[in-house]
Amino acid sequence: MRLDIRVQTERIDAGAVTSALAAPGAVGALVTFTGYCRDEGGRLKALELEHYPGMAERQIAKIAREAATRWPILGCAAIHRYGLIAPGEEIVLVACSSAHRGAAFEAASFLMDFMKTSAPFWKREHLVDGTMGGWVEAKDTDDAAADRWHRL
Repeated sequence: MRLDIRVQTERIDAGAVTSALAAPGAVGALVTFTGYCRDEGGRLKALELEHYPGMAERQIAKIAREAATRWPILGCAAIHRYGLIAPGEEIVLVACSSAHRGAAFEAASFLMDFMKTSAPFWKREHLVDGTMGGWVEAKDTDDAAADRWHRL
């Protein structure tokens, strides 16, 4: 299985990532998810994302390997940004390839759900009025999304 795990400050080149995962012949499906920084009603200048270097990559790779034990995926990419991210910019890209669409969809969803709950990233708001907002709290809905995989 091809595995591409990165934590970076640079914008994500989704085309390059998906091209690398779409090996001719074997791949019948490639599913991607891109998460973007939302403009919170015009008050947000940027989100500042921090991470635990090394640990973040290891945790994401662990989740990707778990996905590969559950579904017959051929490739997996998970790229997460850190630093200051403006509204409209991508924060994360997850992509999974497989011979069939079901496995690619499930693996990508699994990977994203667990990245949200177990990869060590923190978000803080920078507001347009020049003040710092608070740290963004984890959502119960993210935990519920990850919990559903324990029942499957």
